[in-house]
Amino acid sequence: MGVRRRSRRLAAVLAAAGLAFGTAACGSGADTAGSDDPNTLEVWTRSNPDPAATYDRVFAAFTKKTGIRIDYQPVINFDQQLQSRASTKDLPDVMINDTALMGSYQSQGLLKAVDPDTIAGHDEISAKTWSSTVGLDGRHYGIPYSRQAQTLMIRKDWLRKLGLKAPTTWQEMLTVAKAFATRDPDGDGKKDTYGMVVPGSATNGYAAWWGASFLWQGGAKIIEPDGDGGYRPAMDSPAAVRTVTWLKDNLFCGDNGVIQPGAVSAVTGTATNFQDGNAGMYLTGPYNIATYDVTPGKDTYEVVPAPAGPAGSAVLADGENIYFGAKTGKTAQEQALAAFLVSPEGQRLAMTGKNQPVVRIPVNTTLDAAEVRGDARWSVVQKAYEDSSEQFPNAPDFAPIKQDTADALNAVFTYCGSDVRSGLKELNDTLAGDLKDQDLLK
Repeated sequence: MGVRRRSRRLAAVLAAAGLAFGTAACGSGADTAGSDDPNTLEVWTRSNPDPAATYDRVFAAFTKKTGIRIDYQPVINFDQQLQSRASTKDLPDVMINDTALMGSYQSQGLLKAVDPDTIAGHDEISAKTWSSTVGLDGRHYGIPYSRQAQTLMIRKDWLRKLGLKAPTTWQEMLTVAKAFATRDPDGDGKKDTYGMVVPGSATNGYAAWWGASFLWQGGAKIIEPDGDGGYRPAMDSPAAVRTVTWLKDNLFCGDNGVIQPGAVSAVTGTATNFQDGNAGMYLTGPYNIATYDVTPGKDTYEVVPAPAGPAGSAVLADGENIYFGAKTGKTAQEQALAAFLVSPEGQRLAMTGKNQPVVRIPVNTTLDAAEVRGDARWSVVQKAYEDSSEQFPNAPDFAPIKQDTADALNAVFTYCGSDVRSGLKELNDTLAGDLKDQDLLK
C-alpha cells in the first residue's frame, strides 16, 4: 500500500521536475509550439472527433463574432502532450478540461489566476459553480464551462413487465436489481439479465468515481476540510464502514446477478451491459443519453434521480472548466473567448447540433437544459446538479487520492472475505500520506 502510493507520487514529482527544469520533448501536431500571432488563440480540448466537430462550430461562431482566430487542437493524450509543451515553457493559450484537474495543474504552475469580474457574463454563473474553480490560495484558476451530475438510467419496459416502479431508496434499488436478475424481464426464457452495471475497476480510479455517490449517500467522505486550511482523511468513519460494507455484502458479494459479471475489472468502456440490453440499471453521467437512445432505444429506458441512502441522495458532479495557460500577452483575447463560451449563445451552440454536445448542464443560469434540447429528461439531470450534487475537492491534487481510494475499494469488493474496517483504516493511513505529500495534512 505505502510502496504503491510512494511510487505513484515519485512519478508525479519526476514529471513535475521535468516541467520545471525544461526536460526536452519532441513530437508533432498538438505537441508543437503555438502561434505567435497576437490575434490567434491556441485552444486545446480533450476530445475525440465527434465532440471536436462541435467545438469547431463553436469556435467558428466566436471568430465570426470577434475576429479572433482559433488554432484548435483536439488532443486525446492531453496530459502527456501538455507536459511536453510545459517542458518547453510554451503552453496553449486556453485549455478546456476536467474540473478535477485544476488542483494538479495549479500546483504545477500551469495556470493563470482568473478574476471572475474580468469575464463578461460572470454573474450569470452561480456561486456554487464558481466555487469549483477556487484554489488553495483562495484565487480562481478556471472559468466554469460545463457541468453534469449522475442520475439513474433504468429500463422502464422491464419495470412495466415486472409490475415494479423506479426505486427511490437503496433497499428498493436492491429489490429491483434482484428482480431484473431473476424474473426474466426480457422474456427470452433464459437467465441472462443483471440488475445493474458497475464499473468497479481500480483502473483510472473508476471504483472511486462510481462509489463516491454511494459514500455521500451513506454519510461518508473521502477527505474533508480540517477548518485550518488543510484536509484530513475520513474513510475510517463509521459511516464509511457501514456504506462500504453494504455495497460489498449486497452488490459484489450478494445474490448472483445483482451486478454484471466481472464488475471488479470493468471500466466505463467495457461496462456496456446497459447498452447491450442485458442489465437494467446504471448510475452514470448524462453523456450516455445519446448512446442509449440508439441502443437499447429511447423508448425502453428512463432517466430518474439516484435512489437515496441513509444520508440522502447526493450524487457525483463533475464537468469541464476553461483554463488559461500560464503565459502572457493574450489575456484580453482569452477573456473574450471565455465570455463567449459561457454566454447563452456559446452555451446553446455547444449543447446542440448533429455532433456530440460538449456542454451537458449549462453553467449559464439563464438557460434550461431541457428547454434547449427539447428533452424533459435533462431537467432530471439539471435538478440533480443544482439540488443534490457534490464534487470531488478540486483545490488539492485529487488524482492520487481518487486512485488510492479506488485501489482500496476494489480490493474490498474483490475479496468477499476481506475485513472492511481494517481495509478502510489502511486506506485512511494512505490518504493521510497523500495529503502530507501536498502539505495539506495539518
